[in-house]
Amino acid sequence: MTSLAEFIDAHRTALAEINDLLAELTDEQLAVQSLCPDWDVKACIAHAVSIEKALTGWEPDPEHLFDFGVVMSFMEEAAAMDADAFRAAIRDIGDARLAHLESLDPAIVDQPSMTPVGLQTYGSFLQIRVFDMWVHTRDCALPLGIELSDGGATAEQALNEVHRSMGYIAGKKIGLEDGMSMTVNVTGGAPRTFHVAVDGRAALVDAADNPTVTLTADTETFVMLACGRVDPQERIDAGRISWSGDAAWGEKAAHNLRFTM
Repeated sequence: MTSLAEFIDAHRTALAEINDLLAELTDEQLAVQSLCPDWDVKACIAHAVSIEKALTGWEPDPEHLFDFGVVMSFMEEAAAMDADAFRAAIRDIGDARLAHLESLDPAIVDQPSMTPVGLQTYGSFLQIRVFDMWVHTRDCALPLGIELSDGGATAEQALNEVHRSMGYIAGKKIGLEDGMSMTVNVTGGAPRTFHVAVDGRAALVDAADNPTVTLTADTETFVMLACGRVDPQERIDAGRISWSGDAAWGEKAAHNLRFTM
């Protein structure tokens, strides 16, 4: 996904998924603890969508991020809203953000922009935003026992964020040693296979012959483990992540995928 039109479609899908989740939630359900320790379901959604509010009208800036005061202000306002008012506010923010994105020149995706992970491009920032909304929606759905799709463009974008960080995860978090390699098979709605090898430093490679370990996990499990949101042992016990090859390194890898919170 590289074009503005593709990013807009992914945003539309991510925002629609949030609206659909909210559609039937009661005030009591909005008060349920999300997978983010500091936020209940309502605050978690308010945070994710308030960033879209802050980005509406903001254009790429290579030195400064958007005004985070907009985020804090909306979260305070949202705390006082009942379920119906909150649903309407979230829907209105999403509509305004999509209208803003549709007004932009397609070339904007290549412009340098400060992002939450440093200087990249505006397109990279848009990918981060899809990733963030996808994860936060599941931060809310999982504690409520609501099953969401793990396929489509938004799942692909969420997986992209983890995929491109696999060198760091394999080298720094898992600690694979020089000469080792790992293959990851992602199953489910966004199937993908990729490889990491350590040759001085860990990096993504096109292929790995006889990898030290091969991990297999469904899309939701893999991304949510990488975000530190779910308990690795629970997912192992449920058969949603497994490994072959070196057993000790496989277990270590499954327990140490987290690269962000």
